[in-house]
Amino acid sequence: LHFIAIGGSGMDSLPIAMHLLGHKVSGSDDAIYDPSRSNLEASGLLPHNLGWFPEKINSEFDVVILGMHAKKDNPELLEAQKKGLKIQSYPEFLAARSQNKSRVVIAGSHGKTTITSMILYVLHYHEIKTDFMVGAQLKFMSETLSISKENDFILLEGDEYLSSPIDLRPKFLWYRPEIALISGIAWDHINVFPTFENYIEQFKIFAECVYDDGCIFYCNEDNELKKLMSSNDFNCELKSYSAHDHNIINGVTNLVQENQQIPIEIFGLHNLQNLKAAQLVCEKIGIDKIDFYQSISDFKGASKRMELVKANDRSAFYKDFAHSPSKLKATTNALKNQFPKRMNFLKRNSTYLLLTYVQDLL
Repeated sequence: LHFIAIGGSGMDSLPIAMHLLGHKVSGSDDAIYDPSRSNLEASGLLPHNLGWFPEKINSEFDVVILGMHAKKDNPELLEAQKKGLKIQSYPEFLAARSQNKSRVVIAGSHGKTTITSMILYVLHYHEIKTDFMVGAQLKFMSETLSISKENDFILLEGDEYLSSPIDLRPKFLWYRPEIALISGIAWDHINVFPTFENYIEQFKIFAECVYDDGCIFYCNEDNELKKLMSSNDFNCELKSYSAHDHNIINGVTNLVQENQQIPIEIFGLHNLQNLKAAQLVCEKIGIDKIDFYQSISDFKGASKRMELVKANDRSAFYKDFAHSPSKLKATTNALKNQFPKRMNFLKRNSTYLLLTYVQDLL
């Protein structure tokens, strides 16, 4: 296997996984940064020299995997095309490797990383092994991708971004799941989806890819998603969900479940929607409610998703990967609702609060 743009964001996990399975792996890139650099170096897969080397491309390669970081005129890609080699994108290769497994795909403009992480956390807690691919580093396991020969199903975070420079289909269209979940639709990736209608159409196509005897879970509190699911005739089973019943007491969110209150580490409307989504998927794959709630109370969130960095009795500092208007709005609303007294104080004393908190951190 040869990887063009082996050090791209998230790409490094695939060559490392294939190397661990015993495949012969090589790769090239013109720039590699941490954590990809350290990960590849630890596995003995870091290229000795940066750059593109078309002379490396030969007929011994079974597959050339093309990363998004490469361009359409990449010298190695052109040489592979000239030689007639099999060229696949990351999701196409992953779909081929998992074609005999049951696939669970978590999609949506927001929340898919968190939902996937929640499900993996529950499975990890109960020592249930599965194949998976998730788009963020998790605190409770070292890998973001795991592929085995023995596991029966694979849990995939389904990204709607393009597959590769020469394959302009969204990544999640490759996976064709038995179980799918769509968390919501808010216009994203406007550089490749010029209209909102075009963006919504990708989720419609994804829903149509689900097997007829499969199931789609979707959030009925998202108006665009609710409209999409109700205005089309999908052959599979459709199940809607909303935010988990809860209350907030002294800055702590509690799940309300059968007259019990279960305190949790995370908060915010989107996270409570995400949690309910994770519970339904876990139940669908065989994790009963008791086991789910036993484990989820300690879940602290995915990396850079409203991640608590430091806190004291007066203030807290969070790091968040809110790279679109809808995600930024969800994050700020969650903080306002969770800490209303602190927000009122902030409005009156913003400069004092900032300087005092910086002093506390130092």
